[in-house]
Amino acid sequence: MPKSLRPPAPLALLAVSGLDRPVALRRNARARRLSLRLDPALGEVVVVAPLRVSTQLITDFVTRHVDWVRRRRAAMPVRTPFLPGTEIPILGTPHRIIHDPAAGRSARVVNGELRVGGPAEHVGPRVLAWLKAEARRQLLARSRATALQLGVNVTAVTVRDTRSRWGSCASSGRISYSWRLLLAPEPVLDYVVAHEVAHLVEMNHSARFWAVVDRLHPDSDRCRAWLKAKGQDLHLYG
Repeated sequence: MPKSLRPPAPLALLAVSGLDRPVALRRNARARRLSLRLDPALGEVVVVAPLRVSTQLITDFVTRHVDWVRRRRAAMPVRTPFLPGTEIPILGTPHRIIHDPAAGRSARVVNGELRVGGPAEHVGPRVLAWLKAEARRQLLARSRATALQLGVNVTAVTVRDTRSRWGSCASSGRISYSWRLLLAPEPVLDYVVAHEVAHLVEMNHSARFWAVVDRLHPDSDRCRAWLKAKGQDLHLYG
């Protein structure tokens, strides 16, 4: 898996004349100059600035590059919000979000639909809460089943919305995953589980480690290729 990155600095919003919505602003102590970059996971153009540069100078910089921002935004993939009528993949299979006011507070899967009750304005948060809870349930069960094959112990499983890695494993047996793996095809999710549980045998990426992964998941090469080619698309949901 990719090495973890430092948590990004908090984002602010910068209103710029000529743009229909604000630009995300991130101040970075290591930055030596102003720069504009596209953050695919965030789905937005970000201006990165040194700590002591004034907001006015940053605004002037972005104003000079308004055309660049517009072009990049126009070329960005379309995000998929958690709204009624939207289709989202669950273990790689499309499910349509259906708002059913009488369905109760908890979302549930019924015949290729993810049905969500309560007020319409709560649909998005309830879909997200269900996806995270279901991801943890699936990943916990699969991690423990995989650990049994190796005779090791998974002490805890947590889910987060990480951007730099799909999973991480501590020598204590605690494993953390991205909840967005629930959106990936089932073999891909199982590959990440195999990868992380294998670290409980080999806390490295040696040839011995990869041999364990391949023993647990014979299709690991194809799943790694899927994550490299399409994994970033999972961050476009929600």
